[in-house]
Order: sequence, then C-alpha cells, then structure tokens
Amino acid sequence: MKDKAANPFVVAIDGPAGAGKSTVAAHLASRFSLLNLETGAMYRALALKALRTGTDPDDAPAMEVLTRSTRIELEPADTGNRVLLDGDDVTQDLRTPEVTAAASRVSVHGPVREWMVAAQRALADHATTGVVMEGRDIGTVVFPDAQVKLFLDASPEARGERRFEQGGTAASREAVVQDMQERDRRDRSREQSPLVAAADAVLVDTTNLTLSEVLARTTAIVAARIAHPAA
Repeated sequence: MKDKAANPFVVAIDGPAGAGKSTVAAHLASRFSLLNLETGAMYRALALKALRTGTDPDDAPAMEVLTRSTRIELEPADTGNRVLLDGDDVTQDLRTPEVTAAASRVSVHGPVREWMVAAQRALADHATTGVVMEGRDIGTVVFPDAQVKLFLDASPEARGERRFEQGGTAASREAVVQDMQERDRRDRSREQSPLVAAADAVLVDTTNLTLSEVLARTTAIVAARIAHPAA
C-alpha cells in the first residue's frame, strides 16, 4: 500500500486511555495489511527503563538524558508487536500498574515527546506497508497529514469500567475511574502536545457502542478513504 516515492499511508488514532485505541489499531492493521506501530508501548518501554535505572519519571532533564541512550524497536508478531528495549524483548513487562503510571508521567515532558515523534516518524518511513499509529497526538503532531484520522473517546466511567474488567489490578472500580480522570487531566492539560482531537479527525464515541460496532464503524471509515483517496 506504500509508494516509496510518496508519503506512507497512515491511519492516526488518538484518544484518552481506555477508549479502545489499541484494539481498533490492531484490527485495522490486520484488516488492511498495515503495520501497527504502538506508540503507547514505546512510552511504556521508556518508562520501564526509567524505573529500572532509578530515573525519576517527573524529572524532565533526567528523562531527556535517558532518551539519548535508549533504543526502542517494534517488531510485528503473530499476537501483536514485540517491543525491544535496547535490544531486549520487554513485551511482557510493559503492562504492570507501575509502568502504566510512569508512562503517563514521562509523556508530559517536551524533550521526551520530541524524541518520541522523531522515533515514530522513522519507524513509519521504514515500514514496507502503510501504518496504523495510536496515541495521544498522532493526528495533531506526529502525522498531521495522515490520510485517516480517528479520535476515539468514551466517558471516564465507561473507560474505567473496561480497565477494571480487564483485570490486573486490585483497585476498586471507583479507584480505577479516579485514576482514569487523573490521567485525562494530565494528558489534556500538558503544555507539550496536549490531548485534543485534530480538526479533521472523525470522532467515534465508544461509550454506548459494542466492540463489534466500533470495529465496523472504523473499518468503514478507512475503507472509504482507501477507495476514494482524494475525498
């Protein structure tokens, strides 16, 4: 799907935590033979390195220094991407509550986001097919010229309920929702690349939609753009 003489075909998916971005990205990548570049996994990998090296995730200068010695790679696998941190497979280490919380904290730093944007663009440029990228600022900062921009959203209560039902936490439903609201506040209020929908993004509110309905709606949007690229 990618013409080497042109920009890669990019599907940019943005939205708050728990809105279903990762699930939609994986589905669209499989459906349209696109490479799924998981930006959230990249931030989690950097956060994991910060925790392992004793670097304070809230210390912007220290985090900037850490990026200079960090290499993050994504390799397609049958069950999603393998995430390599400085050559080591850390895929199974990225979903702990500690890494999740640290990833949100490191993502607010301007130098870290600039480093991530450069890394994400490089990964897309080297892809042999088009790509799907999901995160907080893909359609606004990383790929403002993406052919397809989706903004997935849902109420904090709905997103918190989904995270709670996924398991992996001993927190109560109320605590999970409260944590979701705090992450929203950080993402939407940060100075560098705040979470906002691109002006030309298609908003998909998943609050009252089933997963099948969300996948059907987003698939139709991408299919229409592929069929009519100039639309």
